[in-house]
Amino acid sequence: MTASPEELEVRTGTADANGLRIAYEDMGDLADPAVVLIMGFSAQLTFWPVDFCRMLVEGGYRVIRFDNRDVGLSSKLDGVRVAGLLPLRVARHLAGRPSPSPYTLVDMSEDVLGLCDYLGIGSAHVVGASMGGMIAQIFAADHADRVRSLGIVFSSTNQPFLPPPRPAALRALIGGQGKSPTRDQVIDRLVRAGNTLGGARYVEDAAVAREQAAASYDRSFHPEGLVRQFAAATGTGNLVPYGRRITAPTVVIHGSLDPILRPGNGRAVAKAIKGARLHVVDGMGHHLPAPLLPELSAALLENFARA
Repeated sequence: MTASPEELEVRTGTADANGLRIAYEDMGDLADPAVVLIMGFSAQLTFWPVDFCRMLVEGGYRVIRFDNRDVGLSSKLDGVRVAGLLPLRVARHLAGRPSPSPYTLVDMSEDVLGLCDYLGIGSAHVVGASMGGMIAQIFAADHADRVRSLGIVFSSTNQPFLPPPRPAALRALIGGQGKSPTRDQVIDRLVRAGNTLGGARYVEDAAVAREQAAASYDRSFHPEGLVRQFAAATGTGNLVPYGRRITAPTVVIHGSLDPILRPGNGRAVAKAIKGARLHVVDGMGHHLPAPLLPELSAALLENFARA
């Protein structure tokens, strides 16, 4: 049976962090070692599946998931505009040339530090997915004393000339919806994007996928924030220098069928971090499907134990 948040005794709140308000959920025994989950571009904290969180809690850990700035219930930087055309920004990014951005992933890493300070967490196991994995790399390099272990899930170093996204996946991730879309139009697009990014091996049940997309829309729909988040990801630059400074035990988890951050991106992360272990998940795309949650949680729990 799928666990509910109530069964996990979820504590919710909003932290004062780095000058912003960061919404979070906190699960498990406060006395257990903490795990901080950092989600990726455009994704709310709910993209970390409840069952995944439960597996980590049952493994003996306190689990915190949160909304990054500009998504979900966290602070929105309304009125802050991104300069430049999106296609040019993407081209510069793939060539390893950062574009100007209102804030960077370094700033978002400091949000994580502020959240940990607010919750009184001296050190934690840090797990980041996609853009969250990029933030996690920066956090582990800049705040090594706060990181017990590091988990990087389908992410990248952002270094030049890595395998590019498949065009359909890139369109699914950043494609526009047009002006003033209806709720149903947005939900339809979210379902299509999820199917494209997830790949063909693990396809979510259509009714479940639509229910999840509707819940995400109803919790928060703020497309302006996604423009700024994407600018942060393309404006931070090469993360390899951060990776070389990471000392925490690290596991890099990547799907063999990821269409947006293709497997070469995961290999690049593992190569950049001394001693990192690479765990390739056969058939996984750019998502966290229910059948693979036991394998993913086991790989992370094993890495936690290395600390």
